[in-house]
Amino acid sequence: MPELAILLEDNMKAKLSIVLIACVALLVSACGSSPQSLILGKWEVDSSPVKMTAEFNGDGTAKITILRQTVQGTYKVNPGNELVWSVNGITTKSRVNVTATELEVTNEANQTIKYKRK
Repeated sequence: MPELAILLEDNMKAKLSIVLIACVALLVSACGSSPQSLILGKWEVDSSPVKMTAEFNGDGTAKITILRQTVQGTYKVNPGNELVWSVNGITTKSRVNVTATELEVTNEANQTIKYKRK
């Protein structure tokens, strides 16, 4: 009988290990780096004679500064990497590609602005 108890205990440990691994895998995939989380922070235009920055906050607010003039508004990233900006009652949609260090925003006229994380 002691052998059966050891066998059952090992079987339970194996099942528990599988369940824990599955839970960790789900947690990691749920916390992946989405465009909505990667965009947070301050960005500066990569190569431009004009200093331009964009800052995205976790509460959905954003501000853009060009030549020391700042405008504030709101933003959201929709599925399909669509960035929706609303500034002074005007809403625009752009395609966004964001990594931990680079942000590219492409407007409907297919013009792209490239930012680096500041």
